[in-house]
Amino acid sequence: MVLAGLDAELGWLRDVYSDLHRHPELSLHESRTSKLVEERLAAFGYSVTRIGGTGVVGVLENGRGRAVLARADTDALPVAEATGLPYASEVDGVMHACGHDMHVSALLGAAKLMAHGRNAWTGSYTVLFQPAEEVGAGSKAMVDDGLVAKVPRPDVAFAQHVMPIAAGTIATTAGPVLSAADSLRITVYGKGAHGSMPHMSIDPVVLAASIVLRLQTIVSRETKPGDFAVVTVGALNAGTTSNIIPDRARLLVNIRTYDNGVRATVLAAIERIVRGECFSAGSPREPDFEFYDQFPLTNNDPAVTDRVTAAFAAHFGSGAVVPAFRQTASEDFSRIPDAFGVPYTFWLLGGVDPALYKAALAKGTVAKDIPANHSPYFAPVIDPTLSIGVQAHVVAALSYLAEGR
Repeated sequence: MVLAGLDAELGWLRDVYSDLHRHPELSLHESRTSKLVEERLAAFGYSVTRIGGTGVVGVLENGRGRAVLARADTDALPVAEATGLPYASEVDGVMHACGHDMHVSALLGAAKLMAHGRNAWTGSYTVLFQPAEEVGAGSKAMVDDGLVAKVPRPDVAFAQHVMPIAAGTIATTAGPVLSAADSLRITVYGKGAHGSMPHMSIDPVVLAASIVLRLQTIVSRETKPGDFAVVTVGALNAGTTSNIIPDRARLLVNIRTYDNGVRATVLAAIERIVRGECFSAGSPREPDFEFYDQFPLTNNDPAVTDRVTAAFAAHFGSGAVVPAFRQTASEDFSRIPDAFGVPYTFWLLGGVDPALYKAALAKGTVAKDIPANHSPYFAPVIDPTLSIGVQAHVVAALSYLAEGR
């Protein structure tokens, strides 16, 4: 049994997790983390390749059979930690505020157990440690660096993410589980003038304000009730002082959707509204649209999800496997299986002390009392989160690789 030796591995896994938490690294700068991963995988007997700068892939071949790919993200966030943990971040202004250190540790644990338990499965097991998930660039960097040609083509791909739900539980769902996200930088143009002479200007601040208000109608009046969309103007920047009317304004807009058709409708509406308001204001030139930090839809394959969910229920007990609610957060994992053209499933891993979560749930104060991802107080409990994360990866992999054994 592959998981029989898990308890003996938890000591070093806790040490790895604490070490990663103390030494977080920002997106595309995960060099220390990558080196740690490479050394561990090589010691476990994996064929190790660096792909996409700080991305690391380990491949374990074990005869003929199916191929599974499991992914963990590795980057941290520019957040100053406030948890007070004994293993808190030692890097000023940077912390693992989204649990990627837990993802790395759990997948390393699964990698070792799969290597030592090769008599229980056949095929190939690929573990992929992806950088720069937080900025939506890491999976693209690995794909652009030839990932598809450099590792065995999987039959199925998996990933998990620690979330502010009770530790010891796993949440799964078929279909969309994380939204697609588009960040859009829009620059609109006016005509600058002295603040005392507004009649000499075309005021881009007023123009931008009109755009902000009009964009709110996309969800309320152009999106079908029941369809999901979020349009957020996160920043509006213009001018330098009170008595100068500037010649341009910049808006930063974020769009979240679960459906590619809805996404296309929303993006078209944004462009139409911006161009229309610019025309109405007499803008001297066309607006500029620049996309950045784009994340694809995470859309779980129903057949794969059903199979993995059944394996989780058989292993952990049905009470530990709960339905996942769609999250408005976004991920770039799906670019990897999409590049191979293979199905995938992405599940949520509980990370909150079960007693604390139960008490907050009973009081209706989960949102208030339980720190969410990206909070400076976000801190998954190591036990049982780490153990469950390792087991989940192994159980999912064996649901495909242990056939016929």
